[in-house]
Amino acid sequence: MVKPYTPTISDAFKVKETPTLEDEETSKKENIQYNIFSFPVASTFAPAKGKAANVDKSPQEKIFSNYLTLAAGNYGTVGAELFVTQNVSNTDYFGGMLRHNSSQGGIKDVVLDDKFSTTALDLTYGSRTKTMTWNADIGYKNQIYNWYGLHPDILDDATVESINEKQTYNTLYVGGRLGLNSILKESSVKFTRFWDAYGSAENRFVGKPSLEFDIVEQKIKADFVIDYLNGSFDQTYFGGASYKYGFTNLGFQPSIKIRKDDLTVNAGVGFFYSAAQEAGDSKFFIYPQVTGSYRVVGDLMVFYAGLEGTLQQNSYNDFVQENFFVSPTLGVAPTDQKYDVYAGLKGKLASSVSYNIRGSYKNEENKPLFKSNGYDHFNSNTEGYAYTNSFGVVYDNIKTVSFFGELKADFSKNVSFGINGTFSSFTTDVEEEAWNLPAIKIASNLDVAFTPKWSAGVNVFFVGERKDFFRQYSVITPIPDEPITLKSYFDLNANISYKHSERLTFFLKGNNLANQDYQRWLNYPVQGLQILGGASFKFDF
Repeated sequence: MVKPYTPTISDAFKVKETPTLEDEETSKKENIQYNIFSFPVASTFAPAKGKAANVDKSPQEKIFSNYLTLAAGNYGTVGAELFVTQNVSNTDYFGGMLRHNSSQGGIKDVVLDDKFSTTALDLTYGSRTKTMTWNADIGYKNQIYNWYGLHPDILDDATVESINEKQTYNTLYVGGRLGLNSILKESSVKFTRFWDAYGSAENRFVGKPSLEFDIVEQKIKADFVIDYLNGSFDQTYFGGASYKYGFTNLGFQPSIKIRKDDLTVNAGVGFFYSAAQEAGDSKFFIYPQVTGSYRVVGDLMVFYAGLEGTLQQNSYNDFVQENFFVSPTLGVAPTDQKYDVYAGLKGKLASSVSYNIRGSYKNEENKPLFKSNGYDHFNSNTEGYAYTNSFGVVYDNIKTVSFFGELKADFSKNVSFGINGTFSSFTTDVEEEAWNLPAIKIASNLDVAFTPKWSAGVNVFFVGERKDFFRQYSVITPIPDEPITLKSYFDLNANISYKHSERLTFFLKGNNLANQDYQRWLNYPVQGLQILGGASFKFDF
């Protein structure tokens, strides 16, 4: 019998145990030493040295420490400005500025003297180190203006000839600032003495120390305010006796800054106490002071909002700088700005175009408004401001709704453009109108550098209608007691300059180029077309 052969394979088991070697000779390791012998390679190749590529650089403009500007124009206008600064040491410096601007008047159909002048001198001495910065300031300013704004057809020639319309204001101040790289970040103090040619005088001291420190990665800030005001007038508008005013406002404003991703919030509150020294009531105020911003789309769109209030100290000096034709018979009191609620968007439409739009609602109690003084034919006061040609101050509770828009564009380093506008609506409690507050204000500017030597600029602004009021007491010629509407106006200004050298520049300026015969204040027309030419010279000692 024959059958196929079927082979089989037996199971194999792998030895898992690692064998132990007892031979000591096999466990010894030999020490091997390596020796490398270097031989120079003969080569005649010499690589050429690399050269940096040349970059065309514009020559850096030299910066001078001092300059002198002189200018003259029509209407007998003269302007001069001298700025000087000098380093006393590696840390200390001294600076000074002397300014003068005057005009001989010449406004059409104005019967009183309308010339004006301003002369000011400011001096400072300071120091800058790694741990501290400080400076001390002192200055003096003299201003001469005339109450030339007479109401037409109410005064005879003899009365006009008897008017002494000149007013002189003087300001003397001393102050200083201190900044430390410590909790006391920045503090400032300033004392101002202000007086005029009619016996009015005012003293004001303002101190603002500020503390800043971090707690648990949060920035804490505390601002303090000390605002002392004391003044007097020799008479009232209708010839009454002299009177005084005085207020001391003390404020404490703590706040905390919170940052989280794209959100930034400043949360604070303001505590103020106003102590009346002569007349009025002493009061305590609490104000919200909260602001915040959120980056919706990086720098392209930033939403911001705020709720802020404060106690604003008004002064005779502040009123004069806003309206040079006020009478030296004003009532002075602080303004309670209860709150200002606002929200807006700002950012960039392109890398060189930025925008800002905002809406706000403001509630102010005891807000000052300029209002034309009336005229009494039998008034015993015969001073130069008592003939309808001056302004008083009235106070009212004002609620303001406003919208603001702004657009700025830097088309290149040689061309820039900007335009902004504010549209407001006012609500009063007592007065018929918000006197002399315009509902519309628009401004625009364009600056162009044609060449390194030639540049020019144009700016225009528009101011809407304002309301004022005129009243005659014991009238001879009847004039209705009703609000007067001041027409809206626009002003076109331009300038052109030629840089003759790095030191010397010539310029030509034109104001009110449209020759508009508008009134900034009631019965106060402005100068027509104004041309001013001059030169500026830079130098070092």
